[in-house]
Amino acid sequence: MSNAVSILNGASSNGAVKITEAGLRGMITLRGDLSSAQLITAVSAAVGLGIPAQRKVNHGPMGGVAWMSPDELLLLVDYDKAAAITADISGALTGEHHMAVNVSDARAVFAIKGVGGREVLAKGAPVDLSPEAFGIGDIRRTRIGQLAAAFWMTDDETFELVCFRSVGAFMFDWLTNAAREGSLPEYL
Repeated sequence: MSNAVSILNGASSNGAVKITEAGLRGMITLRGDLSSAQLITAVSAAVGLGIPAQRKVNHGPMGGVAWMSPDELLLLVDYDKAAAITADISGALTGEHHMAVNVSDARAVFAIKGVGGREVLAKGAPVDLSPEAFGIGDIRRTRIGQLAAAFWMTDDETFELVCFRSVGAFMFDWLTNAAREGSLPEYL
């Protein structure tokens, strides 16, 4: 097995909005009963956070947890700790119906930074990105330019986006093109 590497070596582009490959990030898909006390305890032990509300993401010093569907979470952890945390979660949920999978090497992460970030994403995602409908801590699992992706806001001018690593270079090119100087409609 080869060592995981950043797909674009931390590439970034500076257009109307800055697009940056965020590098390797630990990610764990966790499926199960999100109301289970055992699962809630396992998530808290892994990232120090509770289960987020529907279409929300929580962040803290130990990582993050994103709501992905009624029975699925995405845990965001240090890349080097993802395998051990996955094993710890599986151990903590022994006897309970669940699935915990380290998907770190299958995903790419991008940062979209700038006041036009909403408009860059709106060019390809069928999501209401107006400030009234989408704010800090909101997450959407959707398509961008026909590619499966999820994105959330971390502050007033920054989004993080996760997609499959196999299409990461294409996603970077798509985002870079959508963020070209002079291309934002300045609607949002």
